[in-house]
Amino acid sequence: MARLRLALVQHASGLDPADNRRLLGELTPEGTDLVVFPEAFARDFGEPGSDVSRYAEPVDGPFATEVARVAGERGTTVVAGMFESGDDPHRPFNTLVVRGAAEASYRKIHLYDSFGYRESERLRAGPVAPALVDVGGFRIGLMTCYDLRFPELARMLVAEGAELVVLPAAWVAGPRKVDHWRTLVRARAIENTVYVAAAAQPGPRYTGHSMVVDPLGDVLAEAGEQPEVLVVEIDHDGLHGARRTNPSLANRRL
Repeated sequence: MARLRLALVQHASGLDPADNRRLLGELTPEGTDLVVFPEAFARDFGEPGSDVSRYAEPVDGPFATEVARVAGERGTTVVAGMFESGDDPHRPFNTLVVRGAAEASYRKIHLYDSFGYRESERLRAGPVAPALVDVGGFRIGLMTCYDLRFPELARMLVAEGAELVVLPAAWVAGPRKVDHWRTLVRARAIENTVYVAAAAQPGPRYTGHSMVVDPLGDVLAEAGEQPEVLVVEIDHDGLHGARRTNPSLANRRL
């Protein structure tokens, strides 16, 4: 039976990329199989509408290189968000890098053109394709922040075999936002009978409330608004037991 010890690092990224790279080493705990940092950890978004293109890097640049170094040093796999340079110099990708026992990059598909924000004016959407990695005997699907509001992406990942969905986020605070966050994280877990691990940036600008939810919707761990590191162990018994209890994936007709 596969067991996975994972950590969610709820910590704010700042405006200095060098400081954020330093935090990777300071905040990655020992004794884990998977460590998840929030969205845009390489450099915060800044004020709404800010031009982040000058902080974009390739996926083998300083930030991803440090992610890989820290993962190797701690014997784990690290997921963290950055702005990735591409063909359009004015609109980089909002990208997750995975380094360690697995290596991948996921470019955020759904840009945050909602609640008065226009992420698409400053960032470019990634291709509509599922991104998955294998770590510690678990098949892991990748999503970012606003992707959470689109259940078809989570279902696509589960159709490709995801047993755990990892979601780094910078979920902007505001009326109803914590309630939406908690409801949607649990919904994606319940409707797909899958573990969901959602790592958010803390308040006051963002909501915090990083959480790990099991395939029946039970919250295994949840942070508050302040910086915190959650460490949780998940296993295949929980996954298979949930899918026997609620075989909704097997009962699909669409």
